[in-house]
Amino acid sequence: MFLLSPISFPNLGITVDPNPVAFTVFGKDIYWYGIIIAMGFLLAVIYMMRRAPVFGLTQDDVLDEVLWAVPIGVICARLYYCIFYWELYADNPISILYIWEGGLAIYGGVIGGAITILVVSRVKKIKTGTMLDIAAMAVLIGQVVGRWGNFMNREAHGAVTDSFFKMGLVDASGAVTYYHPTFLYESVWNLVGFLALHFLTKKRKFDGQIFLSYLTWYGLGRVWIEGLRTDSLYLFSTGIRVSQLVAALCVVIGGGALAFMLIKRKPDPAQLYVNQKAAREAEAAQEDAEAEKSENL
Repeated sequence: MFLLSPISFPNLGITVDPNPVAFTVFGKDIYWYGIIIAMGFLLAVIYMMRRAPVFGLTQDDVLDEVLWAVPIGVICARLYYCIFYWELYADNPISILYIWEGGLAIYGGVIGGAITILVVSRVKKIKTGTMLDIAAMAVLIGQVVGRWGNFMNREAHGAVTDSFFKMGLVDASGAVTYYHPTFLYESVWNLVGFLALHFLTKKRKFDGQIFLSYLTWYGLGRVWIEGLRTDSLYLFSTGIRVSQLVAALCVVIGGGALAFMLIKRKPDPAQLYVNQKAAREAEAAQEDAEAEKSENL
């Protein structure tokens, strides 16, 4: 357990002393963790709304996607965590509902959100790959911002290290121990991925390319970063880290699908949902113009 004392990065000359509690309302502590998560969510939604036209979507399409995928994704993230930490809930299953106490797993959220998007896209008659693409960008934003909530709580760090980016924490005995700041590694890794995929959106060859690229990029980073952490979920009684296993599968599936689509299928960008929609609208506009011209003759 770590004291609420300064966090130091000696090689960077940085020392900060954040209080996990932002403020108190009617005797109830409001934590920075929740505020930061909410900020990440807000930024992700703003990005989706502004970038929707690039994917051929409307703001209503984005709102429908968010209103369904987010709550179901949160529920799945909670269930995923509870399944692999069942010993914490076996004696009091009702505590599964105490989500404010923490315990969410990103992969559960991604799986639940992806399934929800599949259903929403079918109902709205929009290509699933298109909605997954813009959702992947939003998830990256949430991951970039959200990891700083772990920093405020002095959690989700890595093993003891003497690396250049080592982070000093004070334990209950008053001793300072230096750890890998894995929250920082993951935040920066996701920021690089977000910037790369942001510029790739207008150069996509097929719908779903951004989503598959996200799976591959995030999986690569998580395989490495998860190996440094000390609070990993394990596959029941085995020594296998669940997140590393799932991350490796993401790399294989995402990378394999990307290679297959780009090398074997050689997709035509004209088949992108945004381009098909623009072509339909142009054709409809031309037909309207011809009809109006005929009426004036």
